[in-house]
Amino acid sequence: MRSPTRISSPRPHNADREPHPDDSYDAAQRDADATAQHDAYRDGPGTPYSNPYEELAELADPYDPEDPLGLGLKPDDDDTSDLGSADGTGKDGVSGADGEPWSPPDHGRSRRGRRRGRGRFKAVPLTMKAVIGVLVLAALAVLADRCAVMYVERKAETALQKKLKLATAPNVTIHGFPFVTQVMDKKLKQVDVAVPDVAADRVSLAEVNVQAQDIRLNADLPTSIKGAVVDRMKGDVLLAFGDLDRELGASQVRFQAFGPNSVRADGKLPVAGQNVSLHAMAHIQRQGDRGISTEVTGMRLEIPGIATYRPGKNAGLRLHPKAAKQISDDTSKVRALLEVPSVAERLGIAPEPAGRARQDDQQLNKITKSPKFVPSLTNINLVDAANQNPELIKKLGIDPTVAAALTKYKLPELSEKLSLSFQLPEKAKGIKIQNIGVEPDGIVADLTGTQMGFGKRP
Repeated sequence: MRSPTRISSPRPHNADREPHPDDSYDAAQRDADATAQHDAYRDGPGTPYSNPYEELAELADPYDPEDPLGLGLKPDDDDTSDLGSADGTGKDGVSGADGEPWSPPDHGRSRRGRRRGRGRFKAVPLTMKAVIGVLVLAALAVLADRCAVMYVERKAETALQKKLKLATAPNVTIHGFPFVTQVMDKKLKQVDVAVPDVAADRVSLAEVNVQAQDIRLNADLPTSIKGAVVDRMKGDVLLAFGDLDRELGASQVRFQAFGPNSVRADGKLPVAGQNVSLHAMAHIQRQGDRGISTEVTGMRLEIPGIATYRPGKNAGLRLHPKAAKQISDDTSKVRALLEVPSVAERLGIAPEPAGRARQDDQQLNKITKSPKFVPSLTNINLVDAANQNPELIKKLGIDPTVAAALTKYKLPELSEKLSLSFQLPEKAKGIKIQNIGVEPDGIVADLTGTQMGFGKRP
């Protein structure tokens, strides 16, 4: 019997073409079809054709005619009211059986972010890590240094307040960086000290500012400060006008600057139950190396609009020009003046014309209309008249009690009330006053000192 001749598959028309990567599936499919045709010819016409790829597909995803969509529904599950809308929400606009809002699943993004953060730090070069570490250590060292400075400053403030017996703790500021090296050397470059409200004789120094440089310490820092020696020091002291008003003026006298070395005082002074105006000039000058003295000049006490009393060597009570003009227009007051021979003589009127003027209005008008009468009247010292003729003083519009009280005030007594003198406290040894000046806020004195010791010297 003649063997069957093997019929090969016809050669495709593009067999000589270089295969393209995208043709891999088509080539495999063609080879599979050719193999199937060969097997069919070999087994005979009774054997059905079977595609192996379709069998694999059925095993992976079997087709169920009763559930063509693959939703796992049974034939009786034809109520699709709970399937929801196409966007995945239920019939009530929520997803799931519990009605919880739908949210996208968390696929571990946060964990991946943390892993990425750690991964990024691992990716930082070693040199950069070293630089960051050095910077962190430097910041911690600076912080520790500043904390040590603040601790020692508080210790110094407490020690100064106790040793100088101050009512208010001073403010101490230590300069220089780093502080630790200064502590090890027991030598500070510069320390600023501000002390408020320092008592100095009758007044209080509003503020004392000191800048000490090159300080050698006798201390077990940072816990103990036994003493120190200041190589050089400079500063200033302020005697505030507000304090002078309160302490010397008793809230009735006000002090203000009047030139580079002078202070003007204006206020009220109670005299015999009546307030009289007080005006004076206080000139400031240095007294030795540690004090300030005051010279009061131009002192005057005024009965407003009537008379002025000036104490001193040539003390006198004199009428104001306005009051003198009013008296010259009042014939009764002029006659009262002319009845006192000493007063008439001081007015430059002889006894005989004075006598005629007291009787003759024409003669009296001739005297009072003279241009010299009012100036002469303001130059009359009424001190004697106040003591000898109280009634005359009363006719002139002056209270005799006030006039008599004014004549008893002496210049030293009044000057003492306005004295701005003071001495530096004994505790501040080695400090000297160098220059003195008057500024809008008060009297300012420059301070200086060298080789000053505090406590136990190192």
